[in-house]
Amino acid sequence: MPEANDLNVQRPLWAPWRIAYIRGEKPKGCFFCEKGGRDRIEDHVVYKGKRCFVLLNDFPYNSGHLLVAPYRHLADLALLEPEELQELGELLIKAETVLRETMRPDGFNIGFNIGHAAGAGVKDHVHGHVVPRWVGDTNFMPVLNAGHCIPEALDATAELLRQAWR
Repeated sequence: MPEANDLNVQRPLWAPWRIAYIRGEKPKGCFFCEKGGRDRIEDHVVYKGKRCFVLLNDFPYNSGHLLVAPYRHLADLALLEPEELQELGELLIKAETVLRETMRPDGFNIGFNIGHAAGAGVKDHVHGHVVPRWVGDTNFMPVLNAGHCIPEALDATAELLRQAWR
């Protein structure tokens, strides 16, 4: 009989806050275009630059999971103007720095998923992911059973990162 802490034993993982997304109306347009053009706290935008902006992922792989995107609706990095590409890179680095200072992760996953086959959830608006990671964090869960464990509310994380960005 397997032990209770055996990784092969499937146990339920409760995330009741996700029911609003499951039952709720899905956005019709591009949420990057919508959120990039607004300045509402509930959009979880933590920084707005000249050509690109940074926001929390509403369905994160881990607490503090940031997305960095250009304002322009483009599907590929190769379509960015040099100034957009430069700012995008600078914001990826700044995102790592801010997360390191505020959340003290042990490491990061940083990258882009270009196209549906590569796992892009939004395939027509290019964006980078900056995911803080901790030794022993629970986010091997998506690989094992499609579950996610997020220990902090998005509003609280967004406010923490907005303050640190200044």
